[in-house]
This record gives sequence, structure tokens and C-alpha cells, in this order.
Amino acid sequence: MEPNQGFGGTLWMIFFFALFASGSGENDRDFKMCGTWRHGNGLLTLAHDLKRGCGTITISANESSLSIRGEITAQCENSSVIKLDPSPEARERPFCVYWEPLLDQLWVEVNGKNHTLCWPSGLQGNCCTDLSQGENKGISTYGILNATQRDDIISYKTHPAYEFFGEIINCKNEFCDEASQGSGDKVNMIEETVMRSKVLGDVVLPCALSSVVEMEEGFQGYNITLPAPQGVPPQMIPSVHLPSCLKPPKKKKVKVVCTYFKNSILFQGCSKADQNDIRILEDVVGITVENEIITNLPEPIRIGFHHSAIPTSHSRTCVSWDTKKDPAEVTWKKEGCETIQKGVEDTECHCNHLTYFAILVQLEPGPVRHLVALTVITSMGCAASTLSCVVLIYFLNTQRRAKDQSNAVHRGLAMALFLLSLLFFLTGTVANVGGNKACWVFGAALHYALLSSFSWMFIEVFHTFWLVYMVFSPSPNPYVWHLVGFGLPAVPVIVLLAIGKVYGVIEVVSSEDVNNPYLMCWMDVSPRSVGLLAHYFINLTFLAVVVLSGLIMLFLVLRNIQNRDEWRKNKVAFLSIWGLSCLFGTTWGLGFLDFGQLSEFILFLFCILNSLQGFFLMLRFYILDRMRKQSRSSLDGSTASSTRQHMLQEKS
Repeated sequence: MEPNQGFGGTLWMIFFFALFASGSGENDRDFKMCGTWRHGNGLLTLAHDLKRGCGTITISANESSLSIRGEITAQCENSSVIKLDPSPEARERPFCVYWEPLLDQLWVEVNGKNHTLCWPSGLQGNCCTDLSQGENKGISTYGILNATQRDDIISYKTHPAYEFFGEIINCKNEFCDEASQGSGDKVNMIEETVMRSKVLGDVVLPCALSSVVEMEEGFQGYNITLPAPQGVPPQMIPSVHLPSCLKPPKKKKVKVVCTYFKNSILFQGCSKADQNDIRILEDVVGITVENEIITNLPEPIRIGFHHSAIPTSHSRTCVSWDTKKDPAEVTWKKEGCETIQKGVEDTECHCNHLTYFAILVQLEPGPVRHLVALTVITSMGCAASTLSCVVLIYFLNTQRRAKDQSNAVHRGLAMALFLLSLLFFLTGTVANVGGNKACWVFGAALHYALLSSFSWMFIEVFHTFWLVYMVFSPSPNPYVWHLVGFGLPAVPVIVLLAIGKVYGVIEVVSSEDVNNPYLMCWMDVSPRSVGLLAHYFINLTFLAVVVLSGLIMLFLVLRNIQNRDEWRKNKVAFLSIWGLSCLFGTTWGLGFLDFGQLSEFILFLFCILNSLQGFFLMLRFYILDRMRKQSRSSLDGSTASSTRQHMLQEKS
């Protein structure tokens, strides 16, 4: 799966927008102030100076800077200046300031781009909320116009700053029904708190379930079963196993906080409009160790998710929130987590780091239909081509004209196709047995074989052009052909190997069973990867040059020989077109036609023709050799009067 790929807005933003859209309750828990920043055309910055407390927060703007300053947070203290993208023509930018007190998170959206100033730090006991507006700060040329608070207009005029005053409240008591449950195990479990949803008017505020474990010296691991909220069966609650290696060895005591969020309606908003085929399941589990960043655990944490049955046509993958990127743009990544499927209703995630974890489900079928049939066809074709290329190389070496330049070109193509067919036949086995380390080398070798085959197909086109249109000019030395055919493809492969993280094991997902993908050694062509860029700029460029030049040369050659008597025989005409297509590699052009209603037919035709290219090439030379012998017998050994008239025989 390529699920991957990212979702718009943060997990916490989703909570905010979903709650905000529903109305307000007894307290204005969330804060949203928006407006238009009128600025100059020079360097623009976003400045902030946030401190703990609950006093005044000032949102101001001038010719070059938008600023947020004051005391509003429970844990976060942050002060910095962020450079904004230049805008030489526009003098106004829309912006919004969002504040989620329950999670101690503050972020600013400027011109459609999010900037998180305070990351979520878990559920807060006391928080600063009920922000009320103070006096407006005069009128100015540069500043904030069309200001609103929670979509209620404040002023249409341009003011340099706005002030807001907060009030400290107990967030848990105010926004959530709290039920504390003591634990008899004083060594490990020190707190288990159920934060149930509380209804305020028409608003349902989804809070969380959390457990705090204190790891002491001699910690041997711990199994946590999170407390169940109202209406949820205990067997549907995620379970968490903390390994013994989770405790930092230098600390005598350290706390682990496990937080559980459950709200399926809110989480469906995670996906962008163009990602509707992917959704996150309703359960999200966050695990943190106080004042520690935990990565690369030798023994993974285990999180058991229990969910409704997922059809086999839908893939599920354990993912974690990539906190290295802007949390305002949630990126769910699968690296660092292993997915263990324990039935259609149970999935266990083994992860070597701490963050927030969830299950992603791909609702649409995988990208490849009939993968098993295509794999069998390709494997059989590659096996036949591998053996055929061996026979063809032997045949070309034993001919009387073995040292002829045409034979040298044919031999180079046969050797490249032999290597390509052999490596492609073995790629699945190597991927399953050797893993990424073996595929790093094997994938590079397969890529080299493909580029070498394309190069030799182009050499066949150029050599044919030389024979037909430059009869009296000597052909380039065979060493030149070998340098281009075997040397040139090595350059991009060596560069990609030096870059690293390009070759490895990739998964080809079947629409029939997305949970059992076909593994092969190849380039990582996931979105935004170096391998994807290399695929477009190297592979497709080679292929486009080969197919286009092959089609042009095929047209020129056929136009040149169509008046021959032999051409009028249907069998000869067919064999000429078919044989030259094998030489020139024009059948690879079918890859550009894989779309529309005929895509499945094109895909099967592509696999059949190109996996059997080595076999067809051997068959072509066998038929032409037989036709030449029959011609010699019937004409009493007469030879062609010119290379132009008998190009096919010379090429054989």
C-alpha cells in the first residue's frame, strides 16, 4: 500500500473543528481568531513569544511581521521567528490563530499554511480558556483588518493589535466526566483515569482514556488494558504491552503515559478529498515517556487493536504519527511498525518508537488486478526467454559470420535480455529470502539489466539505419556498441547506489488479497522518493527514446522494402514486421497505453510479449536462417546484389 502517503490537518485540529462546528457550551473552550494581515512587500516573518500562565495574549501585525505574544499555556514555552514565503505582489494574507487549551496546543494558519507554535502535550488539569477581547489598538496602515473571533466579527477596520484575556479553569472537571480508579499495584500502575465524553448543550466533547505507569528499577515489562468508556465493551479496548527495555537505564523512576482516543466520526475527517479511499480506524493510542524521546527499541512495544471485521479486499497497516514533520500536517508513516494480523477483527502493532499509533485501512482494492495470473505468465515467459537467449548466443557464435558487426549487435542484445530475464525470474525469491540487504544489490542489478536491454534495442535501431541509409560508410567499431550498451547504463545505477535508499524490497499489492502482496527487488517508487524521480527521468526516458526511435525506424525500413517481390507474400510481411519489432523493442511501448477500458488487456499483452522477447528473438533468427538456406538451395547459392535490397538477411 501505497497508503501512504499524508492527511490534511492534525489529529488535534480535527477534534477542534469537529467540536467547533457543533456550537458552544457553558465555556468557550477553544479559541479561534481570524483576520486579514495587511503588510508590505518585503521580508515577512511570524514571531511568537509564548509563556506559561493565564494572562494576556496579544495578536499584532505590522508592515513585516505577524506576532503572537503572552501567557496562555500550561506547559509550552516557545519563542522564535519564522520566515514566511515571499509574496512580491500580494499585500494581504488571511490568517487564523487556533488555541486548544485541553491539549495545550496552539497553531497559526497563514495564507493556507499551518505553523504549530505549541505541540500537544497531553490532557491538562488546569488550562487557560474563556478568552475575552480587550480594547482595540487604534487604526493603522498596516495591521489586521476584518478581524473575527469564533466567526463573529470584531472590526472591519485595520488595527495594529488585539488583546485577549484568559481565565484559569479545571479542564478535566469542566469538559470531561472524570472517574479515577485506583490500582492495587503500587509498583507499576500509579494512575488510571477514564475521561469520558461530557455533553454540554448540543456539543459532545470527546476526551480521552489515559493510564500512567511508573517504571522503577528492575522493571520487567507491563501489560496495560486501558479502562473502558461508557457503552464500549471491554474486549474492544486496545491493549498495550510495555517491554522491559522501555525504561531508561540511567533513571531510577520514570513515568509512562498511555492515552487512548476513540471517536470514529471525527477521525474520518483525517483524509483529504483526494484520499477518500483511505481512512483511519476509530482507535488512536499515544504512548510517551516523561522527558524522553524513545526510538529504536530492541524489543518493540505491542499494541493490540480490536475492531470490526475488515474484508480481505481492504488492506490494514499499523502507522505512527511522524512528529518530525509539522504536526499541523499529520503524516502517518508505516516505517518503524510491523503489522501482525490476528484475524479479521484483531490487529497487533509492533513498533520500535513512541508516538501516536493507529490502523489505516485502504478501502479501495489494490492497484493490480489478476496479479497471480500476471506473475505466473511473467515467470514462465522469463524462464523461456532465459533459455532461448542461451541458445541464441550459442547460435550467433557458431555462425560463419560470427565476427560480423551485425552479429556483434545481435549478440549484445541477446546477452542483455538474458540477464534481464534471469534476474526478473529470481527477483521474487531473493526478496522473500534475502530481504532489503540482498535487494539493495539485486535491485540495482535488475535496474542495470533493464537499462542495458533498452540501450541495445536502441543500438539495433541505429545499426539498422546505418545499414539501410549509409551503405557505403563503415559501421562503428563493435567496441563502441559495447561501451554504449553495457557501459552507459551503469552510470545512473552507480549514482543511485551512491545516493542510497533507492533499491530494496517493494510490495506489489493484489486487488484480490491486499494483505498478501508480491515482493520483489526494485526501486522504491513511493511518492516523494528519489526512486520515483529516477523512474521518471531515467527509466521512462530510456523507454521513450527506444519506442519512438523503433517505431520511426520500423516505418522507414518497411517503406523501403515494401516494393520487393518477397514483401507481397503475407507470411514474409508478417515475419518482417514481427521480427523487427522484437529487435527494436517497440512492444515495450504498450506500457504507455495502460489506461481506460482496455487497460487489463494491455497489461496482459505487455507481460506476454515482453517476458517472451528473448524467445521471440531466437525464433526470428531460426526462421530467417531456415529461409536463407531454402533461398540458397532454390537460387543455387545466388547472393543479394546490395545490402539495401536484402537488409533482413544481412541483419539475421
